[in-house]
Amino acid sequence: MAAVKRADVCCAFRIMMVPMLLLLPLLCFPFHSSAKRNDRPIVGVLAQEVFSPEPNRSSYIAASYVKFLEAAGARVVPVMINQTLEEYQALFNSINGILYPGGGVSIISSGYERAAKIFYELALQANSRGDYFPVWGTCLGFEQLMYLTSGKTLLTHTDTSGVSLPLDFTNETKDSRLFKGFPAELMNDLASEPLTENSHKWSLAMLTYNTNEELKKFYKVLSTNTDGKIEFASTVEAYDYPIYATQWHPEKNAFEWTRPYIPHTPSAVKTSFYMAEFFVSEARKNFHSFESEEGENKALIYNYNPVYTGHQSAFEQTYFF
Repeated sequence: MAAVKRADVCCAFRIMMVPMLLLLPLLCFPFHSSAKRNDRPIVGVLAQEVFSPEPNRSSYIAASYVKFLEAAGARVVPVMINQTLEEYQALFNSINGILYPGGGVSIISSGYERAAKIFYELALQANSRGDYFPVWGTCLGFEQLMYLTSGKTLLTHTDTSGVSLPLDFTNETKDSRLFKGFPAELMNDLASEPLTENSHKWSLAMLTYNTNEELKKFYKVLSTNTDGKIEFASTVEAYDYPIYATQWHPEKNAFEWTRPYIPHTPSAVKTSFYMAEFFVSEARKNFHSFESEEGENKALIYNYNPVYTGHQSAFEQTYFF
């Protein structure tokens, strides 16, 4: 009888263990990952006009911006200029964030400016209703965002074309979203070593920022720099929106080699990847998607081939459209 009872107990134990074993993988699985994080983010990168257009080469995107995002786990869709509002609205609802790259076109009147304005306004509307949509501006993109936010041309000429600088962090940095995940050692290097490459002739002077209510209400300044005469904002993030901008080029350290003043030290390259990882982590919070896999595949930048332009350009590789 004792043997029979032991067998019954063992059988009951095995029966109890079956659902527990079935539940074990679920207990180990991070429930929040599928509910609160998009692990297949797609980021739009805005194209801009070519100075001397040719057939099938009227706009471009530097490949370093694409690599910058891809290195952090995002895919990229080119945002073409001169599309209809309806096309931009459909694309906005399909991608998970947008990057405004550096360049040399007008921030007041260009295809770049028009598209940037549409996506900026759509992003404000979306975020205001709880649809998290991040925006990033680099160099020209920084300047474009300052114009879109203030509605004014407020930039000041600075001697900052072709120079690498350390960042002068402000008191706002310690509470920033952007730099929160950076290692202390890297933050120290950013503050003491020339790790940020600048290729701009126009800047947002701190004197201008401090006297403009629209910009002061919208952005906190995380770092500044100076050309020796004029102090200017070099890194900003919006208070109430996932909008970020650097006057310097985080993508160049890891992917551009044509200019001697681009830093390539280990800390410089880490800076590239920490900046990219942050923005892509912001894009993971958005859940827009294409209506079909076919539409997604057709939109991706994989449909285009980058061209080697390092022998004649500041960009090693360029996508032309």
